[in-house]
Amino acid sequence: MLDCALKNGWLQFLEFAKAKCARAEFDNWIDPIRLISYDENEIVLEVPNIFVQEYLLDNYSDILREFVPLQSDGEPAIVFQISAPAASPPKVHLPSPPPPEQQSSSPDLRLNPLYRFEHFIEGPSNQFVKSAALGVAARPGKTYNPLFIHGGVGLGKTHLLHGIGHYVKENHKKLKIQAITTEAFINDIIDALRSKSLDRLKRYYRSLDLLLVDDIQFLQNRQNFEEEFCNTFETLIHQNKQIVITSDKPPSQLKLSERVVARMEWGLVAHMGIPDLETRVAIIKHKAENKNLCLTSQVAFFIAEHIYNNVRQLEGAINRLCAYARFQNADLTIDTVERVLNELVQSLPQKKITVDSIIQSVAQAFEVRVSDLRGESRQKEIAIARQVAMYLAKETIEDSLAKIASSFGGKTHSTLLHAWKKITERMQSDDMLRKQIQMVQRNLEIT
Repeated sequence: MLDCALKNGWLQFLEFAKAKCARAEFDNWIDPIRLISYDENEIVLEVPNIFVQEYLLDNYSDILREFVPLQSDGEPAIVFQISAPAASPPKVHLPSPPPPEQQSSSPDLRLNPLYRFEHFIEGPSNQFVKSAALGVAARPGKTYNPLFIHGGVGLGKTHLLHGIGHYVKENHKKLKIQAITTEAFINDIIDALRSKSLDRLKRYYRSLDLLLVDDIQFLQNRQNFEEEFCNTFETLIHQNKQIVITSDKPPSQLKLSERVVARMEWGLVAHMGIPDLETRVAIIKHKAENKNLCLTSQVAFFIAEHIYNNVRQLEGAINRLCAYARFQNADLTIDTVERVLNELVQSLPQKKITVDSIIQSVAQAFEVRVSDLRGESRQKEIAIARQVAMYLAKETIEDSLAKIASSFGGKTHSTLLHAWKKITERMQSDDMLRKQIQMVQRNLEIT
């Protein structure tokens, strides 16, 4: 018989989890867990599968320390047992099921009707990516397979992903398509495990002609799901079926197995950057016209100059201005726009520029880690970003070259000068790099 005090610890955790998470989350992940035994040294839990075990440890490890015994290293002392499969029910003769192609284990294809190629505003930062997406859509499985699109939040990755889906659906009508988020893919596997239909789900995904996967970064630290994704990936690729993946980071920076990273780097890895000023103005005008909102060019440029991190923020700004214009029936002047968008407008007060602030801004603009800019990595995108940070530091900070260089992981002043010279020369011919540097300068308010 379980010690009452110790058992109460687990019951208290259940009450805590029930109050903390949504009903569906609790029912799917916590409620199936069964307490087998409990003593002062460890707790034994029965879980229906490895995924429930991973969910519990990934999301509640810190909280569990307050309710269960601890190991010597401070981690929860939990032993997991996978529950035995339920006994098979007596065989009953049923009518033959319909053919596999009529048994879709996944929801119908749902593409955002607004996310089409013709609605995508093209600019220097996304021109190459859009061209690659069009190439894939025109010849699925023949060009750039897989296509891996990466970039920051709200820059249009999902838009292009769905644009490919729309184009293929309309121009290659016989092809079987699925567009899905990584979270939905994981949920499909969990549902299939619960209903004992995993084989059917595998057959469904591996019968596709085009698989569009959004936000693959959510596969990180999900080893079992990662394995299933990789197996599906390899099956489709070997059949010359097209795969398109989006992520907030390039494959090499994802915390995934070398096997998965290598597979995703097989085809074309394309980066989607922050849109430049002219592209942002075009996006603002396009979205305003779609909502019958009248904006002068002066107002459009003001918005574009002060909201620059991503397209989603620009769309939010237009929606807010539409609501204001409708309810107030007033003209949208720059003063009015600045007041209405005061939470979004990124007009920061003047501040002292430091090496730290430069590194932070460059890391954000070039989508690399701050630690990489101070480190020794020779990876191309990291090396260029580090040289840009050194260039800006020399241009804007009055400290000695040796002191500035030392802030980059102990680099020497000759390394700093080499970086400054290289970026200065490259800016003469590389229009994209020049615009990225101008973006960082605007973020720092040093132009």
